[in-house]
Amino acid sequence: MSRFTISRLLAPELLRPLSKPVCTTTSVPQQWTRLFSQSHAAGNIWTPPQQPAQPQSSTPESLPMNQLAQNRLAQNVMRRSLKPSEPAPDSLTEALDVPEEESAEPYHFHVFSHKHNTHITLTKPNRDALLSLSCGNLGFKKAGRKHYDSAYQLGAYVIDKMHQKGLVNKIHKLEVVLRGFGQGRDAVVKVLMGNEGKLLRPKITRVSDATRVKFGGTRSKKKRRLG
Repeated sequence: MSRFTISRLLAPELLRPLSKPVCTTTSVPQQWTRLFSQSHAAGNIWTPPQQPAQPQSSTPESLPMNQLAQNRLAQNVMRRSLKPSEPAPDSLTEALDVPEEESAEPYHFHVFSHKHNTHITLTKPNRDALLSLSCGNLGFKKAGRKHYDSAYQLGAYVIDKMHQKGLVNKIHKLEVVLRGFGQGRDAVVKVLMGNEGKLLRPKITRVSDATRVKFGGTRSKKKRRLG
């Protein structure tokens, strides 16, 4: 038996102890973790208590103003869809249920008076017309529309129409806008200062003049010469 044969016979016996399976590296941490969790040292480690997650409050105070407005608008849209018989609001202020006191823009009472006629127009804060009347609507013809008396009757008639439609109680702020220097300018102001306008006077916050002023422009018409 040669030495190569002996080494070939002894090789399996020598290599058998080395061929035993060795524990993998993944099992060692698991074993140490299990032993450490069962030990006395693991119980002495302090862990902070977990506080329960507080739900986010959806109170009106915690929501921004734009989100409040969007929520209120969505509620109104849903309410109108459930009740289609109700009329739709005319403006965003009515859709958001904003009180008139908080509205920045007032109602406008326009008085346009020239040498031939007088026009009175009541508009909403968004400039939509509610009433628009002139002396011709009261039955005055031609030259009769330019006088003081016809403009006075027009102002009293317009205020009476506002009472009939319930606009006086709805209006909280009113701006009077005067335009032109006809006889109707003083007549309508006299109506507002008289007994007819006693319910509107406390609501007037501003009186402005919107008379057009010409700067240059086209050539004026030739003045009429008599005699």
